Amino acid sequence: MNYGRKGRRPRVFLFVLLGLLAVLLFGWIVMLLWNAILPDLLNTKHISYWQAVGLLVLSKILFGVGPGKHHHKGPSERLRQKFRNMSEDERKEFREAWRQRCGQWRRFPGEE
Repeated sequence: MNYGRKGRRPRVFLFVLLGLLAVLLFGWIVMLLWNAILPDLLNTKHISYWQAVGLLVLSKILFGVGPGKHHHKGPSERLRQKFRNMSEDERKEFREAWRQRCGQWRRFPGEE
């Protein structure tokens, strides 16, 4: 098995692009909902698209998950099972690739 970094850059670019598109889409949704509900309900002004995007980013900063606040539960059971079913050579190769990607301090899937 090859666990190298081949093909990693296109995936990173894709995730960044999808993240940007998601922010823009959610900004549009926030603008539509704000302008449809709040002016009549609370007597507020209509907001522009970029104000909605700014509001979305501000709410993420204030209420979202920030660095060090997330609760990662570790690898899924499916990944642990895959690790258990590997041969010793495959495990060794996987551990080395894991260390290169994640550093020495990370535990491997399947290790208790």
